[in-house]
Amino acid sequence: MQKFVAWLEKNLSGPMARLSEQRHLQAIRDGVISALPFIIVGSFFLIVAFPPLPKDWAITEWAAKNAGQILIPYRLTMYIMSLYIAFGIGYNLAKSYKLDPLSGAQISVAAFLLTIMPQIVDGVGFVLPMANMGGHGLFVAMIVSILAVEILRFCKVKNVTIKMPEQVPPSVARSFEALIPVAIVILLVSAFTVLLGIDLHAVVDKAVGPFVKAGDSIFGVLIPVFLITFFWAFGIHGVSVVGTVARPLWEVYLAKNAEAVAAGQAAPHIAPETFYQWFIWIGGSGATLGLVLCMVFFSRSKYLKTLGRTSLLPGIFNINEPVIFGAPIVLNPILIIPFVITPLITGTLSYIIVAVGIVSPTYVMPPWTLPAPIGAYLATGGDWKAIILVLVNIAISFFIYFPFFKMYDKKMVEEEHSQSKAA
Repeated sequence: MQKFVAWLEKNLSGPMARLSEQRHLQAIRDGVISALPFIIVGSFFLIVAFPPLPKDWAITEWAAKNAGQILIPYRLTMYIMSLYIAFGIGYNLAKSYKLDPLSGAQISVAAFLLTIMPQIVDGVGFVLPMANMGGHGLFVAMIVSILAVEILRFCKVKNVTIKMPEQVPPSVARSFEALIPVAIVILLVSAFTVLLGIDLHAVVDKAVGPFVKAGDSIFGVLIPVFLITFFWAFGIHGVSVVGTVARPLWEVYLAKNAEAVAAGQAAPHIAPETFYQWFIWIGGSGATLGLVLCMVFFSRSKYLKTLGRTSLLPGIFNINEPVIFGAPIVLNPILIIPFVITPLITGTLSYIIVAVGIVSPTYVMPPWTLPAPIGAYLATGGDWKAIILVLVNIAISFFIYFPFFKMYDKKMVEEEHSQSKAA
């Protein structure tokens, strides 16, 4: 076992962990996370505009009449998430290079906005189309934000900057230092969008189209599910490793689902991150709420009984580090098996249920610490069948964990007896 763990660390876990720590991927991850408050709050206005209530109720009729006004906060937050994410990516990447973070954030936003061509509307003048500022423009936001900061860094390293005397206040000096990089970025991006007439969003759409399609398939769901639990089984934070790569794609799915619902259309994607959160990771990675329930109600081991009671409340709110490291599941040959198998089974079931239309796709992002039935209900815009699916998945996780738990519980009881005799 130790040799296998050492091999895994050297050939798989180590390289994947280093990949997740790569500077640009970290900047993308932190940039996406920085926009989550706007995504979460903005998405709730979709529920207000389309309340999960009978259509003939007064509040539903009022919402239908005023949906345009109700959705304005959504359209200026979640609907243009790429604008906020571009700012976050630029800020965090510049900070990692020890450059002025604010300059990195601003130059990234400028680069991103320059990829969107203004249009002339009669009686209004120039307007900026918002569609590419949402999930549709997320990949372009990542690319141009990184490019802009790299140009800023290049100019700084090569001293291609305007330096002010020491007497000049630092804030003014930093502004002049960014002058040449800003000019280069503006001219470069404008050359593509204005002079050459290249739509970067259309180009990137074609390039990432196969990945977007694959990530929304059953295998696109099960592969990250397996990798996350596999890494966790060896003590590596699976979501941090896999989520760094997959989260941008998940955010695109969520944004496009929200945009479709706001336009009165069906949500097109099954697998935003909220799908994993509310239907698969019930109780945390590995769907460990089922294991915690086994401990609470059926444990004969004093240690596991105590651990179950201690872990129950955090587990309800999707915090499962106490049971992962307390049972432990990490490097435990008995509990690793259901830890990996359970989310694969519930993930497959949930994907099929959503794909055939029994449960609505998720398009709202509630806070991840909500109990799963509540979170699933809100994430689907008030589909009561989502609650049933969550409860079924909890029951499935319980029954899968139970025989493995009984084996481990017996082992723990024997160890406790031997220790008491030795004492």
